[in-house]
Amino acid sequence: MDEKTLQNLKEAFAGEAQAKTKYLAFAAKAEQEGYKNAARMFRAAAEAETVHAHSHLRAMKGIGSTADNLKEAVAGETYEFESMYPGMVKRAEEAGEKEAARSFRFAMEAERVHARLYQMLLDNLDSGEELTFHLCTVCGNIELGPVDKCSICGAGPRAFKIVE
Repeated sequence: MDEKTLQNLKEAFAGEAQAKTKYLAFAAKAEQEGYKNAARMFRAAAEAETVHAHSHLRAMKGIGSTADNLKEAVAGETYEFESMYPGMVKRAEEAGEKEAARSFRFAMEAERVHARLYQMLLDNLDSGEELTFHLCTVCGNIELGPVDKCSICGAGPRAFKIVE
């Protein structure tokens, strides 16, 4: 593929993925403030951004077999908790940015768990066992099975939701 086109696809993919996440946050705020139509529009736009991002990823040939995708996910999550987040945590702490440091730290620890779970799935790809993933809505930790307390942020069981 032409290098400039590939670079453009990567930039567009990143922008669409960021827009989706931002619009979902905007939708939650609109919902909280009682603006149901604004919330619906933000969620609809988030879905549209997902369509765009998936299209760009397909054009980049960025979706492989499930085993290949799991390997890529392990590598990506490992990079985040080993290389990306430690420096971010350190810088935020040095700057006295406690909320940012906390956000980075929670993400770093959750990414470690994600990498472990992806590797477990890769190692047992053909097992057929049905798993239940419980997501901590405070820090992004994922646990298998019911949880009394989040091992990363300490949130109670109400902070967890089952992801289908």
